[in-house]
Amino acid sequence: MDEMAKHKNRHDLMENEEIFLDDPEEEIAEDEAELAPAAVAVDELTALRAEVADLKDRLLRALADVENIRKRAERDRRDAEVYGATRLARDLLSVHDNFDRALGNVTDAVRGAAPGLIEGIELTQRELVNAFARNKIVTINPQPGERFDPKLHQAMFEAPVAGTRAGDIIQVMSEGFTIGDRLLRPAQVGVSSGGPAMLRA
Repeated sequence: MDEMAKHKNRHDLMENEEIFLDDPEEEIAEDEAELAPAAVAVDELTALRAEVADLKDRLLRALADVENIRKRAERDRRDAEVYGATRLARDLLSVHDNFDRALGNVTDAVRGAAPGLIEGIELTQRELVNAFARNKIVTINPQPGERFDPKLHQAMFEAPVAGTRAGDIIQVMSEGFTIGDRLLRPAQVGVSSGGPAMLRA
């Protein structure tokens, strides 16, 4: 009897016992809560990668800018070294021309009367030409018969001359000069317009 009562009581307890199932929404929320840190980590990783790519791009651009500035500064330094004396050189060209004119008017009588003076003028002109050469200032000295080059020569007049072609240099009035690869002053020349009309026929 006691055994049967125990069995019955156990059965009654089982019938009265409530079975609680987990709430599905609660399970999903728990799963999401578990996955949330992983999703945040992925988002942070993506954001960090984007930031690294942006910083890398900005760094490369900054390095390119620095390299361009360095090259520009180097080019400016070279230009200043070569062309810095341009204004002074232009002013000294007239001194060179005056030496040429003075020496061009020296006769044998003058040279005989004052040889030391003439030699001093020649030495001074030579030293001026050497100073030009040290500063990359080069003389343009065309000769009659050469072709006229508008990049280096300035035509002061044009005249028909027998035995010449149009564009031939027939007279040189003053030398020209370049500094580096730039024209400082063109050589002043006279240019042939060709032979006289009757010779051209």
